[in-house]
Amino acid sequence: MSICLFLSLLLLALPISGSQNGAVVSTELWCVANNNAEDAALQSALDWACGPGAADCRPIQQGGPCYDPNDIQRTASFAFNDYYLKHGLTDDACNFDSTASLTSLNPSHGSCKFPSSSMVNNGSISGSTTTTTTSAGIGSETSDSSGCDLIAGLWFWPLLFVHLSIIITRII
Repeated sequence: MSICLFLSLLLLALPISGSQNGAVVSTELWCVANNNAEDAALQSALDWACGPGAADCRPIQQGGPCYDPNDIQRTASFAFNDYYLKHGLTDDACNFDSTASLTSLNPSHGSCKFPSSSMVNNGSISGSTTTTTTSAGIGSETSDSSGCDLIAGLWFWPLLFVHLSIIITRII
């Protein structure tokens, strides 16, 4: 029993944090159109974002890498994300009359690359939105940067250690 207590205290002493090798892990965010938003509301918000909102909508215009006249969700998402990145990365900058929200799932698709919140440097967006990549058909073109891998990795070994310790103390 004293071994279990010792191991439990040892487990509590292990550092459990959101850092890796001393560096803080940040979550990338994108502002995207809500799945349940009406097309008319999305079109109105898109018109505002590309007009008075001054979002860079060149990539979603005909000939651009993100041009898709049949998918208002993706089109609006690109404009919403550009506006969000240029206007302070706040929740208010990703609202558009409740037709948009933040996500940690990368909405990039094909040759259409969405810059993320981690690409913003002093108010300007670094990186390119027109980068073309080819896929070998392995894996996904989007990534989940929510940090789940990091969290799972932090808890796996301590839980395994405690579980094995309990089993060993019952055997002894």
